[in-house]
Amino acid sequence: MFVLISFMFQASKGTVKAAANFKASADAEVLHKAMKGIGTDEDAILQLVCARSNAQRQEIKATYKTLFGKDLIDDLKGELGGKFETLIVALMTPPTAYDVVSLRNAIKGAGTDEKVLVEILASRTPQQVKDIIAAYRKEYDADLEEDICGDTSGHFKRLLVILLQANRQTGVQEGDIENDAQVLFKAGEQKFGTDEQTFVTLLGNRSAQHLRKVFDAYMKLSGYEIEESIKRETSGSLKDLLLAVVKCARSVPAYFAETLYNAMKGAGTDDDTLIRVMVTRGEVDMLDIRAEFRKLFARSLFSMIKGDTGGDYRKALLLLCGGDDA
Repeated sequence: MFVLISFMFQASKGTVKAAANFKASADAEVLHKAMKGIGTDEDAILQLVCARSNAQRQEIKATYKTLFGKDLIDDLKGELGGKFETLIVALMTPPTAYDVVSLRNAIKGAGTDEKVLVEILASRTPQQVKDIIAAYRKEYDADLEEDICGDTSGHFKRLLVILLQANRQTGVQEGDIENDAQVLFKAGEQKFGTDEQTFVTLLGNRSAQHLRKVFDAYMKLSGYEIEESIKRETSGSLKDLLLAVVKCARSVPAYFAETLYNAMKGAGTDDDTLIRVMVTRGEVDMLDIRAEFRKLFARSLFSMIKGDTGGDYRKALLLLCGGDDA
């Protein structure tokens, strides 16, 4: 009974849930009708897609092809445009496949989008990383680690490789907490120059629970939060990745709340990040992300999305957000 309750508790952290009385054929009909003839009923599309779980969307996709002999994704791409199209197509993609295509685009585009590598590899569970590696190989007949190594360098590359091993320790090694804090202190604040390798190895391999205790011990020992030391002692992509690993060890929802805030603050919006986070966390921990957002930034995620976006794109994002924490 306890296992069931804890599973239900976990499952309720998302804002996007499976629809009751779901019928794939009825949904496929609705989508077909929304795209038939002149003009497109964007509202019907977004209301339906945002109110189904990803697993249900995959059923709709298969049923659509069976009923109409056409590919739903192709039809959506033909009828929709811009950011709204990107968002809807992302929602229609299975989660692992979406991470795979995001990573592939980050590596294979002009230049490397380090931000995507950092976000995905720092925040996904070891099992998710293993699934991503397997799916990447199947999709592209290529090795994700090799492709990432060919596109990155230095300690940034080394930490990415460690994260790709998906081999983090589990639990807390009580006997190592003090020593780990000392080792980090000696590698950074206490040293002329920085021993980046020590940060990379330790932060890449210890469990989140263990690291949280190490961060507390580090604070007592040095008088600094570990994030302050990382900002002082490292730079560039390595700094971003180390900070993401630390933040995810402290709280994955808080990490994503901050990622969303940074995507929308100031002039312009980083729509790629906004879409990626809203799509990948909707069924996972969006309620926690909203709570952290409210706590960290004294405003609701809903209000920030509303003020930063427009049209059908905004409507769909607000449905995924699932409510205002004003």
